[in-house]
Amino acid sequence: MRFAILSAGAGWHVRDLQRAAQLLRQEASAVDFRRICAAIPASLDSLASFDGILVRTMPPGSLEQVIFRMDALQRVRAAGIPVLNPPAAVEACVDKYLASARLAGAGLPVPRTIVCQHADAALEAFATLGGDVVVKPLFGSEGRGMMRIADADLAWRTFRTIERLQSVLYLQEYVHHPGWDLRAFVLNGRVVAAMRRRSNGGWRTNVAQGGTGEPVQLGADEERLALRAAEILGAPVAGVDLLPGPAGALYVLEVNAVPGWRALSAVTSVDIAVMLLRFLATEYRAG
Repeated sequence: MRFAILSAGAGWHVRDLQRAAQLLRQEASAVDFRRICAAIPASLDSLASFDGILVRTMPPGSLEQVIFRMDALQRVRAAGIPVLNPPAAVEACVDKYLASARLAGAGLPVPRTIVCQHADAALEAFATLGGDVVVKPLFGSEGRGMMRIADADLAWRTFRTIERLQSVLYLQEYVHHPGWDLRAFVLNGRVVAAMRRRSNGGWRTNVAQGGTGEPVQLGADEERLALRAAEILGAPVAGVDLLPGPAGALYVLEVNAVPGWRALSAVTSVDIAVMLLRFLATEYRAG
């Protein structure tokens, strides 16, 4: 079987998937997401010769480019080639506002969030959310670009800068937590691995931002919450972040449809790359 790994280079995850493919006697080729071509008839698509597609990134691009990439994946999937994650799940999860809105609409606990486009509105939101907020890029992962702001003057300068960049202002109330959160890796309706991520003296727990991971067995309520979050967003593969708050509260902080597993594999010894390719092969046979 031939799998395409949609990526933007040959990073660790691509190499790990290729290692797993060799173990399973399959072939996994890295394909630059920015170079895919679609065609009519579909047999001429650059992805048409593969038996399955694994999405490992969503590179930055113009609105036209992003829409085209999703259209191309939708068409490949309609032709019977399995795509992980499905394009609709990638679209929902990459947009933090859309993902949080869907989770909240289904009754799952998420932090209070206000999204706006003007600095004046953002300053009002800052006050509404208690004067202590986390500002995040609408699109982004691994904690990059996040800021915690608890000062009104800094808030005003930051919001004005973001407005001038014509970016959306995404504000979320800061949830006081014990210095750690949980990352659950969901695959095909079950949690296959989980870890507790501890901050390195700051408020961010992301391993990419200096946090450390340790293996953990989720409780029944935590596992149900992670599985439900992935289900709501239609993601067979998902990295679900759960954040403990005051008085025993537990929030769904984020659902990542292109989750990494480097730190998770290191602390749990679970071969997630092999599990992913086996699942993709099963989906291909089922299709």
